Amino acid sequence: MFAKTVLDNGIRIVTHEMPDHRSASLGIWVENGSRHESPLENGISHFIEHLLFKGTERRSAADIAEEMDAVGGVLNAFTAKEHTCYYAKVLDENLPLAIDLLTDIFLHSVFDGEEIERERSVILQEISQAEDTPDDYVHDLFSLDFFKDHPLARPICGRAETVNRLSRQDFLNFFQSRYRPGRVVVSAAGHLRHAEVVRALNERLGSITDSRDDGRPNLREGDQPPETGSGIFQHAKPLEQAHLCLGVAGVHQTHPQRYAAYVLNTLLGGGMSSRLFQEIREKRGKAYSVYSFASSYRDVGYLGVYAGTSVEWTEEVVELILKELNHLAGGHIKDEEVRRTQGQLVGSMMLGLESTDSWMSHIARNEIYFGKSISTDDICREVRAVSRDAIIDLARSLFRSEKMALSLLGDFKNNHTIKNLDLRP
Repeated sequence: MFAKTVLDNGIRIVTHEMPDHRSASLGIWVENGSRHESPLENGISHFIEHLLFKGTERRSAADIAEEMDAVGGVLNAFTAKEHTCYYAKVLDENLPLAIDLLTDIFLHSVFDGEEIERERSVILQEISQAEDTPDDYVHDLFSLDFFKDHPLARPICGRAETVNRLSRQDFLNFFQSRYRPGRVVVSAAGHLRHAEVVRALNERLGSITDSRDDGRPNLREGDQPPETGSGIFQHAKPLEQAHLCLGVAGVHQTHPQRYAAYVLNTLLGGGMSSRLFQEIREKRGKAYSVYSFASSYRDVGYLGVYAGTSVEWTEEVVELILKELNHLAGGHIKDEEVRRTQGQLVGSMMLGLESTDSWMSHIARNEIYFGKSISTDDICREVRAVSRDAIIDLARSLFRSEKMALSLLGDFKNNHTIKNLDLRP
């Protein structure tokens, strides 16, 4: 059962009661991410996420870890392009501890100078690790190529030069500017009671006021939608394989065609029965890993394809991907293929929502992007209502060669096939 309460200061509390479970998951979500950073601040949101676990006025970093470990719970966080989440999963009897811990780090973190320097080293290692993982790194490169100079293009962890430049005062200023009550959503799911959760959170968060709000919007360059790039972008790195991302502008989070986009993405490369997997891996053996992916933000999105292959097969793999895109845009889709894909989507969504932490995330994202709860029955109905014609129309509008971007990562030196690549049909 879903419920929502808005505190007097604007903090939104959403819950989903699951009485048959023994666990409870709680998350504090802030509508702030790497999108809201200036070029010199790149990585600050992610850095702050780390620092909130490094000690409060009454708990050391070790105390925070030990208290959660003592009850077998999970305490973690993540930063995305448009939001940051601090969350805990515990047995239902330990939900008061989770509330106390999360609100303590959220309100009373001290941003200790020595901890900042230790965590700076950790984050620099995280950046290096990402750059040493080419199948992940090529996605960062694709964002930079596709979104050009927009904040959505920049890596969430930041760059070494920006992370090294950030000071304690930068963290305090950014935190005060972005962590405002109106941007906060607290979501909880599991064996709990909405009224009790609201009461406990109101005691801890209800008195927060936004004294910094002077009535003017806190606008940043990331608040404007990006222009998207197109063309072929080559990134040299001495690797055994070539890694590529080919993508086009897709649909944003609340777009009326989002359900057709879900089906289109899954049909194209969303599993072992998908077109890309069957054609490129199973039939031709040209890639071990090949799949499609979709990312959606509040005002823009993209649909892309990833493949890891050999340098000499790169041109052929790109041509095979383009061939499948053209087939979809040309209407070469069978009704039974659509029905199978719809069943795959519905089944994977429902199976994915069997845990309290997935429900906690689900209701939070609905609140952030839609401002309301969207039931699974409604989602399943909309997915099953997507017609073959709707998929074809969307494919035809998206898969246009002049709008495509291709990012290549690998050792392409003196390889003539790369020079022959062409994104036109």
